[in-house]
Amino acid sequence: MKKPLLVFNITVMLGLGSVVSLPTAQAESIQTQRSSIQANLAQTNKELSAVQDELSRLNEQLKRADQAIIDNQNMIAKTEADITAANLEIQKLEQEVATLKKSIEKRNEVLKERARSYQETGGNVQYLDVLLGSTSFGDFVDRIGAVATIINADKDLVKQYEADKNEVEKKQSSVKTKLEELTNMKTELEGMRAQIVEQQQQNEALRTELKQREAEGLAAKSDLQQQDRSLATQEAGLTAGFSAQVPTNGGASSYAIPASANEKIRIVTTAGNRYIGNSVYVFGGGRTAYDIENGRFDCSGFVHWSYAQAGISIGASTDSLKNSGRRVSTSEMRPGDLVFFNTYKTDGHVGIYLGGGQFIGSQSSTGVAIANMSSGYWANTFNGRVVRIIE
Repeated sequence: MKKPLLVFNITVMLGLGSVVSLPTAQAESIQTQRSSIQANLAQTNKELSAVQDELSRLNEQLKRADQAIIDNQNMIAKTEADITAANLEIQKLEQEVATLKKSIEKRNEVLKERARSYQETGGNVQYLDVLLGSTSFGDFVDRIGAVATIINADKDLVKQYEADKNEVEKKQSSVKTKLEELTNMKTELEGMRAQIVEQQQQNEALRTELKQREAEGLAAKSDLQQQDRSLATQEAGLTAGFSAQVPTNGGASSYAIPASANEKIRIVTTAGNRYIGNSVYVFGGGRTAYDIENGRFDCSGFVHWSYAQAGISIGASTDSLKNSGRRVSTSEMRPGDLVFFNTYKTDGHVGIYLGGGQFIGSQSSTGVAIANMSSGYWANTFNGRVVRIIE
């Protein structure tokens, strides 16, 4: 009787061992897959960060190029106005020159006439006759003044002629130099504008390429995160099944998710993926159709919306959310649970736990994004409050 009992016990142990080893092997396989995915995800994040940094620098460069084009165009417009003014000044000067030439020609005729008179009288005889023909001392004095005036007038005509000639030559030289400088400046500015426009076109082409790479990186990141979350859910289900078959001293597994809840958790944890990199944090956002359509959420508004996608109605403020559902310990934390952080106040920020030390939420600096709460800022502000909505 003892021998058959022994055989039965061995059979039971072998059967139990096979039951235990099967989920364990599957869990190890899933963990291996998740390790590979997370390594790829880290590399994708690194490459995506580099692309986004380059895109940020390029956007700044494009802003500078745009401003340079505006400044350059303003300078060209000013130069063209100066050239127009210089041309008008030249036209005016040409009119002055024409008038001056006529004046000079008249003076030349007067000088020629006086020269002929001087030659005909044999020198100063004309003036001498004028003086000797005086009838009285007073008349003599008057005649002397008249002769002096005539002589000085001749000298003034010559001086004025030379002065006008020099003035015209000076103005012509100045205006021509100015016009030449303006024309050269305009040529240089137009060449500069062409170079800036060409550079801008190259930068725009590069920005288009970088935006494409960014979109591909975000898509790859989202896909890897989805795979990781899916595997985490499978791993949790295996752990739950294993715990149900082989109870431990610790009681229920911290990742024990009933099969009926898996689909709701999947919806809640993935609903916001379409807003990653395409949203903005707005205080009070996520409560209107316009905000939702345009990716405008605050943290509690995003959590409220995400749960609504799974048909679950919860509060839309951190105060109401922290008192919803059932509070659980951090050791029991599983995907879909709400996690709270002490930011500007106690429980000032809330997100949805994804597993693997990550949560998704509308962060003030990024909009909807997946963040790491295992280290850095979010690890320091996580206050340990975990609320389970989906049982």
